[in-house]
Amino acid sequence: MKYIDEFKNPNAAKAILAKIAKLAETLPAGKSINIMEVCGSHTMAIARFAIKELLPSNIDLISGPGCPVCVTDSGYIDAAMKLALRDDVIIATFGDMVNVPGAIEQHHDSLTLAKIRGEGAHVEVCYSPMRAVELAESNPEHEVVFLAIGFETTAAPVVSLVDIAIKKEIGNLSLLTAFKLVPPALEALANDPELNIDAFLSPAHVSAIIGADAYKTFVHKHHTPCVIASFEPVDIIYGIEKIIEQIINKEAFVDNQYKRVVKQKGNIIALKILEKYLETADVAWRGIGVIPQSGMKLRKKYSKYDAEQRFGLQIKPGIPDKRCRCGDVLKGKIKPDKCAMFAEKCTPLNPVGPCMVSSEGACAAWYKYRR
Repeated sequence: MKYIDEFKNPNAAKAILAKIAKLAETLPAGKSINIMEVCGSHTMAIARFAIKELLPSNIDLISGPGCPVCVTDSGYIDAAMKLALRDDVIIATFGDMVNVPGAIEQHHDSLTLAKIRGEGAHVEVCYSPMRAVELAESNPEHEVVFLAIGFETTAAPVVSLVDIAIKKEIGNLSLLTAFKLVPPALEALANDPELNIDAFLSPAHVSAIIGADAYKTFVHKHHTPCVIASFEPVDIIYGIEKIIEQIINKEAFVDNQYKRVVKQKGNIIALKILEKYLETADVAWRGIGVIPQSGMKLRKKYSKYDAEQRFGLQIKPGIPDKRCRCGDVLKGKIKPDKCAMFAEKCTPLNPVGPCMVSSEGACAAWYKYRR
């Protein structure tokens, strides 16, 4: 299939890897290049295709906070569980959220939506945000709260629920928002003195929404290359080659290697929806802390659809779980296998941290492909 098969071509991959090897040989002795991907789909693809193992030893790939489930703060999970325990509330959520642990502990074990659902809480797993509309219409005696998490990619279709609720005059539907923005996260990572990131492999899906131009300010300010690539092996390897070329040439610019989908200005329709219903806000990232203006919440005009306002909630940043090191994994400070709980007490069937819960989490990818 065009744009799929040709980006899985092993001969093309070998040719690009040979170029990368030659470029790596030109680096000064002791010099290495640290490239961070900020996309859960990149993390999983890199592990699945063993791309890290195919690269020269002086080229390192680091997984960053690109998994939307992983960066959802435990304080948000606690607020969602508090609502779920109400008799008049139905929680609607994507499936990968139900096993994310909160900070509330019971017998030294964090609660999850899945656990309280087993005790009678009404939690509905949705494959589409539209399911929340169906639930609200068929359960007029209940308040339906959709857990609105994710990056710019999912924010537009999820917040469209407000538009539908207004047009259909649905009064029992609201959103508990925890949307995140990628560019401010890059800023926080670049400003962290403990990190040494030379370039970013920019996310494909997010970039399709915000556009390649969204990274220009960051790249100019920090002189850090950003290359946008898709998820097929040749896409990723070619993106890495272009990053190395920029660093060797002492350049820094936004290189859009996913032009078949990503436009310079992004998806104008989606951006207009985000602009209409949402405004930027300071939000907490799990394991990282509060990043200024790194999230989006409903504008005051639409506060009746804001579950936090409707139910008088005050979502506070959660207390980090000292048992696992998901925070350090999300910031790229350690590899997943350096956490003492990895593959021992923390597994996909019994996850302690969110990086093992999500199928796009760094720990889940490492467990499945690199263990």
